[in-house]
Amino acid sequence: MEGETEGESDSEAVLGSPPTRGGDVAHRECDETDAFQGGAGREEGWNAMPNARKSRLRRCGGGTRENKGARGGSTGYIGKFVVKELVDRGYQVVAFAREKSGIGGKLSMDDVQKEFEGAEVRFGDVCDVESLRERGCPDGKVDVVVSCLASRTGGIEDSWRIDYQATKNALDVGKACGASKFVLLSAICVQKPLLEFQRAKLKFEEELMESGITYSIVRPTAFFKSLAGQVESVKKGGPYVMFGDGKLAACKPISERDLAKFMVDCITDEDKQNQVLPIGGPDEAMTALDQGEMLFRLLGKDPKFIRVPIGLMDGVIGIFDALAKIFPGLKDSAEFGRIGRYYAAESMLVLDPNTGEYDAFSTPSYGTDTLEAFFKGAIENGLEGQELGDQAIFGQK
Repeated sequence: MEGETEGESDSEAVLGSPPTRGGDVAHRECDETDAFQGGAGREEGWNAMPNARKSRLRRCGGGTRENKGARGGSTGYIGKFVVKELVDRGYQVVAFAREKSGIGGKLSMDDVQKEFEGAEVRFGDVCDVESLRERGCPDGKVDVVVSCLASRTGGIEDSWRIDYQATKNALDVGKACGASKFVLLSAICVQKPLLEFQRAKLKFEEELMESGITYSIVRPTAFFKSLAGQVESVKKGGPYVMFGDGKLAACKPISERDLAKFMVDCITDEDKQNQVLPIGGPDEAMTALDQGEMLFRLLGKDPKFIRVPIGLMDGVIGIFDALAKIFPGLKDSAEFGRIGRYYAAESMLVLDPNTGEYDAFSTPSYGTDTLEAFFKGAIENGLEGQELGDQAIFGQK
């Protein structure tokens, strides 16, 4: 599956601002003389700074008051990297998270706090406005909200609860606390909304654009981890499974690190503000066939493919739709089937509204991390930290 629905927390948020991470507001405790004036042209000075001074500056807010921010979805896949990028750039960051976070709630409060060194972590529920306001913004001041919230499953109710309502809660509370900017992690697939989570995301996008706050709507293509589900099975000698001839859809995948950098850039780059920003990685557009051939080449194995007719999925979806009329609890099962089919047949590239065709050349590229390098690392070192959780369809959890 492509990476847009994958992986952020269904009830986590982070507050920050430049030079802080996008998330909650952290209380300022130090004199302005301790503040590092971050921004363009000053990262070199920050990187050369002793760690002890960095730590003191982070406790002091990492910069000026206008650089306080809030960030949602902090313990999800992309959220973790956004938090790290914000902290590394000197932002004052507060991460808002559930008491049980990460895939399957595996992370304890202590785990989350250790993972987000340099950020202040607060725990609560982004689905509860009062929890978000009282615990995420107790000091009453936020300058920037960065949201990576997304449903983990793509289920119908879950999509509206997280992709729309929880994200709206973050916007409403952020504005009430004085935020002037909102950076949203959305998904490139909302261009062609056939799924419930896409419709929920689009509704929030529309409300964000009408809210009066300065916004950046980031629509990434596939994440690296969403293309890694068959690495282990192919490494063990199994075939690469693809739909049709493997050329039904293409994408320009982007790494979590490059995407995090792009999102943090949105805080200060004026050309990225009040914009909808589709973004892919530095590779040329690749089909499933391209990805499979690359994987076999890196493993030194002869290609071995299983081609699944796309019509098979239509049959499965039809069965679940019929059963859901009798057993309403199966509605999500039918939706999951539609999600799988969508990613098998629809490209994660910019959609030309005039032709209705996907256009790789119009899909912006960003960053330096390549899928080939990612696959090499996964082959050599495994996929720890790249778990798909509820999105796994090839056995990789």
